Formats: sequence, C-alpha cells, structure tokens
Amino acid sequence: MVNAFQGSILYSLIPFVTSEYESHSLLNVIFIVADTMQAATYIPLSKILDIWGRAEGFALMVCFATIGMAMMAGCNSLATFCAAHVFYSIGFGGVIYTIDVITSDISKLKNRGLAFAFTSSPYMISAFAGPKAAEDFYEKINWRWGFGAFAIILPFVAAPMFFVMKANLKKATQAGVLVREKSGRTLGQSIWYYTVQFDALGVFLFAAGFTIFLLPFTLAYNAPDGWKSGYIIAMIVVGFVVLVVFGVYESKFSPYPMLNFKLLTDRTIIGACVLSAAYMVSYYCWGNYFTSFLQVVNNQTISQAGYINNTFNVVSGFLLFVVGYLIRRTGYFKWLLFIAIPLYTLGLGLMIHFRRPGQSVGFLIMCQVFISFGGSIFIIIQQVAVLAAVDHQHVAAVLALLHVVGTGAAAIGGTISGTIWTNVFSSALMKNLPAEITEDPEVFGTIYGDITAQLEYEIGTPERSGIQESYGYAQTRMLAAGLGIFVFGYLSLVLMRNINVKKIKQTRGNVF
Repeated sequence: MVNAFQGSILYSLIPFVTSEYESHSLLNVIFIVADTMQAATYIPLSKILDIWGRAEGFALMVCFATIGMAMMAGCNSLATFCAAHVFYSIGFGGVIYTIDVITSDISKLKNRGLAFAFTSSPYMISAFAGPKAAEDFYEKINWRWGFGAFAIILPFVAAPMFFVMKANLKKATQAGVLVREKSGRTLGQSIWYYTVQFDALGVFLFAAGFTIFLLPFTLAYNAPDGWKSGYIIAMIVVGFVVLVVFGVYESKFSPYPMLNFKLLTDRTIIGACVLSAAYMVSYYCWGNYFTSFLQVVNNQTISQAGYINNTFNVVSGFLLFVVGYLIRRTGYFKWLLFIAIPLYTLGLGLMIHFRRPGQSVGFLIMCQVFISFGGSIFIIIQQVAVLAAVDHQHVAAVLALLHVVGTGAAAIGGTISGTIWTNVFSSALMKNLPAEITEDPEVFGTIYGDITAQLEYEIGTPERSGIQESYGYAQTRMLAAGLGIFVFGYLSLVLMRNINVKKIKQTRGNVF
C-alpha cells in the first residue's frame, strides 16, 4: 500500500520537480539512470535473499528507499534528485521483488496468479488517493513533503513484516528445519566472498555501460554541437565497449555470473522475457510524459491527470483476480495472451489518433482501459510462465531475470521517448509558437523546460495552442514508436509452451 501510494505521488509530482530546475525536457534522464541501476541490482538481490535471507534483503531495500526519499525531500539540484531517485528506485523495486519471491515461497503454482493479484490489490486504492495527495502537497504544503513524509512512514510500516519474517525464521531454526553453520571467515574474507558471490564487477560493468550508452541519445539535442559533440560520441562508444566487456566477462570469466544463461535455454522463459521487454519498451516510449500531456493539452488538474494515468491500477486491481482465478480453474495461462496482446495493440493504436489537441479526454480513458486490460494480463502471465518453467530453488533467480529484462527495457523505452521528445518537441514549439516568443531565447527556453510556464498561458491563447499542438505532434510519434516495437511481443505466442500448472508440483518454502 505504501509503495503504491508513494509511487502514485511521485509520478504526479516529478514533472514539477524537474520544472523547478527548468529541466522538464530531461525528465527521461532521471528514469533512464534509475531504471538502469535498478535493473543491475535485481540479480545481486536474488542472491542476498537466498544467502542472507528474505528478511535481511527486505530490510536492506527499505533502507535504500528511505534514504532515497529523504534525499528527494532535501535536494537542491536536479543531479541530487536524480541520485535520490536511484536510491528510491532500487529500494522500492527491491521491496516489490522481495514480496514477489516471498509470495512464491508460500503459494502453490496453480494459485500463484491469485497470490500476485492479492499483493497488487492496494494499487486500486492508491490510484485515487495518490494523485489527490500529490495535488495537496504541491498546492498547499510543498512538493518536498510528498517525499519526506514517506521517509518517516515507510520504516514504521515495514517493521512488522520484517519482525514476522525473523520470528518465522527463528521457529524454523529451533525446529531444526533450517540449519545455518558459521562460515569461519574473517571480516576481510567475508567482504571478498560476497563481492565475488554478488558479482560486483559484473553489476558495475552492466550499470555503467548501459547508463553511459543510453544517456547520450537523450542529451544530444542540448549538447553544444548536437550529435557531433565530442562527449556525446565518446559516451556512446565507451558505453558500447563496456557492455561488450560485460558480455565477455560474464560468459567467460565470472565465477558467479550476474545472469544465469542456463535459464535462457528454456523457450517459455525466453518468451516471457520477450513479452516483458516489448511491453515495457512500448509503454515507456510515451508513458513518462503522459501526465504532463493531460495537464497541458486536456487542461486537467494534477489530481485529474493522476486519476487518468492510474487507470491501469484500477483495472488491474480487479482484473488480476479474474486472471488468477482463470489460471487456477483451467490450469493454463497461454490462451489469455491471445486476448491480451491484440487488445493492448488496439488501445495503443487508438491512442495515436486521440492523443492530440481537440480530442475528448474520455477517448483517452477508453484507450487506457484497453491498454490496462492487456498490460494486467501480461504481468501475471510473465510471472506464472517463468515460475512454471523452473523448480523452486531457481524462483528468486528467474524472477530476478524477469525484473532485469523489464526494468532494462523501461530504460530503453525512456531513451527512445527522450530522444523523440528533445528532438521533436523543441522544433515543434519553434514552428507553432508566436514569433515574439521564438525570437526570445530566454522565454522560449523557459517554456520548453518548465511545465508551470506552459500552464500559465490560458486555454485558447496563441501561446497555449502552440504548446498543445507541439505536445500532440511529439506524443503521436512517441506512440507510433511504441506500437512498432510492441510487434515483437507477438513472438511470445510462438515461444511460450502451453504448460498446465495444475500438473506441476514444486517445493514450497524458503530455499537457502
């Protein structure tokens, strides 16, 4: 609940946070860096959960999230906020992942869809409460308290779950079910042991290479000489080389590779990863600027834009239970994709037509419902599919792989979105705004980089109309890119096996 609530507030406030530093156009940079770092931590976290324990991993992620929110509340620059968002993303992403692993520990495979639906159900409530709270924080208090309040709340809310897990672990130890022997290692030996076990070098190479390679595509427009700028070219080359080094190191030299390549020999797991990647890239090609679009083009308030953006949370809150029940009842999950994939494609295609000035916001909500129906089914199917393809001792590893693919794909989607936005939106503004604005670099730069400046112009004025036309021009191209990329999602229909989860028996409980 706290995670869902805070996430909803964050997405409503972040356009205004970046605008405070006149960097609304760099919104995607924050998400790219955070998503890349988050993707790099899932595999080490899976090992932490298996080696140290579920409770310890959960507590560590809560600490990361708390630090991130405290830094957000006190930041005085965009760079600090970006660093804070990295901590926040690692922490809250890790909390969600840990809960998924624990849910898999205590549920049968045929019931896992229902179990995942239950852990996702609080998003229904936060879909309405979050945007309204964000609006009140921004207009009545301060956007900083939208993050600072949760830096105080989260540790207290998370503490009971931590102590319950520790109590159960103690019972298992006393009953002789779980036996842990002392390692006998010194502090220095333990540091080196865990550095190797968690593949610290692989994590660093992946995070550094992925981030350095992706960022230039968003930053190039603002560089002094555009794509010809030395540091832009250098970042692309260095990032690519580091990723190649990462691949060679992981496949040839790492004693404990970050990625378990054996898992990728199963076509069901490959199919789930392909679907996850296609869906996440497709969504984040346009999703990060959706609330900004709703406020500027459709004249929605912060809360109204948040409600529409959270359509997915409302739809999925109900639909996940239906999907979970259908999987339990029939034993099969693949057939649901034949409904979900075309429905998602339809919603995204219609959004291209309706995501422009002059269209009713009701049509956008309709498209969001279609997209939410498809996306909700994807989430359950991906998780159940990969879990059906492995035994229980690989649960943490395969879920981590799925999270790495999904989060990494989100970073790629954000890169595509940022590239289109920075190259298309600015040129569209130059074309659509009145001459007195385009001829004044300071005013033009403020409009380009500050959503509050965009909203200051009344509906119907030449300035606001020009901004709206520019949003529509950029957004339709972002959506078209997302739709084109999602075509790869259809490959999952071929790759996934039609597994009967009723016939699969897996060991339940914590595996160390």
